[in-house]
Amino acid sequence: MMVLKDILYKVTIDAVVGDTSVAVDRIEFDSRLVEVRDVFVAISGTITDGHNYIEKAIKDGALAIVCEILPENLEKGITYIKVENSHQALAYMAANFYGHPSENLKLVGVTGTNGKTTVSSLLYQLFKKAGYKVGLLSTVKIMVGDKEYKATHTTPDSLTINKYLQLMNDEGVEFCFMEVSSHGIHQKRTEGLRFEGGIFTNLSHDHLDYHATFSEYRDVKKAFFDQLPKGAFALTNSDDKNGLVMLQNTKAKKHTYALKSYANYRAQILENEFSGLLLKVNDSELWTRLIGSFNAYNILAIYGTAELLGLDKDEILRLISELENVSGRFQYFISEGKITAIVDYAHTPDALKNVLETINNIRTKNEALITVVGCGGNRDKTKRPEMAHIASALSTKVILTSDNPRNEVPETIIEEMEAGVEPQNFKKTLSITDRKQAIKAACQMAGEKDIILIAGKGHESYQEIKGERFDFDDYKIVQDYLKQLQK
Repeated sequence: MMVLKDILYKVTIDAVVGDTSVAVDRIEFDSRLVEVRDVFVAISGTITDGHNYIEKAIKDGALAIVCEILPENLEKGITYIKVENSHQALAYMAANFYGHPSENLKLVGVTGTNGKTTVSSLLYQLFKKAGYKVGLLSTVKIMVGDKEYKATHTTPDSLTINKYLQLMNDEGVEFCFMEVSSHGIHQKRTEGLRFEGGIFTNLSHDHLDYHATFSEYRDVKKAFFDQLPKGAFALTNSDDKNGLVMLQNTKAKKHTYALKSYANYRAQILENEFSGLLLKVNDSELWTRLIGSFNAYNILAIYGTAELLGLDKDEILRLISELENVSGRFQYFISEGKITAIVDYAHTPDALKNVLETINNIRTKNEALITVVGCGGNRDKTKRPEMAHIASALSTKVILTSDNPRNEVPETIIEEMEAGVEPQNFKKTLSITDRKQAIKAACQMAGEKDIILIAGKGHESYQEIKGERFDFDDYKIVQDYLKQLQK
């Protein structure tokens, strides 16, 4: 239980109706979860508007309402707080309610189109191997020390973030690495948190279903760096044309990493094989099990961050060589029939291009490269033809299929992808709506030493169709089909 006025510290308030000295049990922004003595924060979401559920929240026992628009009829005995931005108010309220847990550990945010999960997850691995108690807030999972919790969003809501950070405080966690999505920044979910540092990976075509323009998408990412405190660090990929934009207005200490240009942390790729990468990082050689130039950038981000957080250089090099691939990120195996199957989360044009170019740089061209790829429903439609264009241009054979169609018709999504296939690539492209059958077809097409890439879903263990989630694991399915072919 906490007094409402204490929970409202730092919230920009336009008007107050009622008593702010009342004690409340919890904060809720989902009206379905409201119980007696709660404060309900009405948030305008992309699907529903919390302001429509104020009356219901009061009936269910809410003592106080935080909203952007006051209801016409105000209930007696209820405290109403009119705020400028409900998302921002919720973030500060959550931090206050949970005792500002981000201030009791070193929190590092990772943002960018691609690489967020890999960088944050590998930093978690590295610091854990170094003997620290570590936390992770990622798309794949939430970790509090050794204990795993299920993740539902790339960047959780601010209540969930602070709840897990408080749990980390209780468990003595010293470092936490967190994915910071553009949605999370735009919806103020990270406000009220104190970051020790921020990492920018790259920026490419994505989320234009949510952000009106690419420049808006870029500026939202930049806002995260603008808000970093003076004592924090900002580490950016200076090879990305938007990398230095992120540093323009930040108060944090500026650091860069790059493969192609001058930077604080530089790398040269000496060897690139399916077994891993041999890199020269600044003046030291480093071997890693990770593959491809996109992972060379990820390794640089990890190396730079670890050094900025105070780890010894030689120890960092040793620990990086021990890191294991992240689930669904260039996760591969070689079957008994000597077919290489790769599962990757690549769901943007740039990520798909990076993965296919990596494979093509390693293979001898005597092997076929068979790509299975789809695009998600109810998401950025403009990338669909581009994804198919890249897949068909850089693969020997391509199967266009379903990803998570959600509430869209799968065949329509595939048709929109097909528009990007150029005439010279028609013959090597086919469409199979059922993803499982598409994977099966790829396995049947593949011969000895051929390579199958299954892109788009990566670590996801489900397929979302018409509001329902069905069990679906790309890695497990391709393993099973390739085993069956050996019988």
